Amino acid sequence: MKRSVLIAIASLTIGFLSNNAIAQTQQQDTTKRDTTNKTAPAGTTAPSAASGDVVGVLASTTEYAPLALAIKNADLETTLKGAGPFTIFAPNDVAFSKVPKPTMDELTKDHAKLAKVLKYHVVAGKYTKADIIKALGAGKGKAILKTVDGESLTLSVNDKSNLQITDAKGNAALVIAFDLMATNGVVHGLNGVLMPQ
Repeated sequence: MKRSVLIAIASLTIGFLSNNAIAQTQQQDTTKRDTTNKTAPAGTTAPSAASGDVVGVLASTTEYAPLALAIKNADLETTLKGAGPFTIFAPNDVAFSKVPKPTMDELTKDHAKLAKVLKYHVVAGKYTKADIIKALGAGKGKAILKTVDGESLTLSVNDKSNLQITDAKGNAALVIAFDLMATNGVVHGLNGVLMPQ
């Protein structure tokens, strides 16, 4: 058992490192963004220098613009522009397009529900990719992070050595981008929207 956990962690580490190499190559030519495989677990964004707070980082790219707009609509902008630090597991534009229309309509109309869903993607503290690997190692392949509302997110490595986050309802989303650095935290991209209880 111990050996299989170590193998899984080593595979995840190798996957993270290779994702960084791919991401750095992709960032050199952002005009050739691959839109055909939105769910690919490759880290599509290389670590960046801090370019503002977490809200500013999200708003600076079209990939996370729907999340930035949702944060504004839910009146969370002031909170997330605060000192933090915050770790945001940010659903990308494709993730938001997968949410059923009735659910999206309900969230758009009810700002309190929208705020609850958005806060479920925010963890107090700064957890970089390296910190997540350490937490997975300490937890023997699993890590639990608490959201700013005190709910739990379960991080684990799937059978393809991809980092996934499982929400309270048992749905999983893959982390597809790592370490978008901000002055008050870090953003990691997700290919799905997590839902609290």
